[in-house]
Amino acid sequence: MDRRHTDGGSVRVLEDITSVTLHGALDGLAKRQRVIADNIANIQTPGFLAGRVEFEDALRTAVQAGDPREGAITTARSLEPTREDGNNVNLDHEVLSNIDTGLRYQTMLRATDDKFGLLRAAIRG
Repeated sequence: MDRRHTDGGSVRVLEDITSVTLHGALDGLAKRQRVIADNIANIQTPGFLAGRVEFEDALRTAVQAGDPREGAITTARSLEPTREDGNNVNLDHEVLSNIDTGLRYQTMLRATDDKFGLLRAAIRG
């Protein structure tokens, strides 16, 4: 489904479903990276509960419904057990999640770059 809009005679080709989906994924992954950094920064803060970012299921549902703009990014506090000081940040989990998120972000950037490459090739003929 092509979601191009006209704006003063110009066509916004970067608002197709693929571009909007990639943008939504990049936004969700960037938010996750910020929350992971916050978790790690607060690893010694008594009573701090780790944050978790969810967006994949909402984005998938929104894409299936035809409008990836509707995919919400949610942040919630972890319900995992806490240490004696009330903090539940697990450094091993955060490091692995950060690596996974970074790899996913790189993949989405590559997909975005490939999409622009296709557009450049189409424009050049």
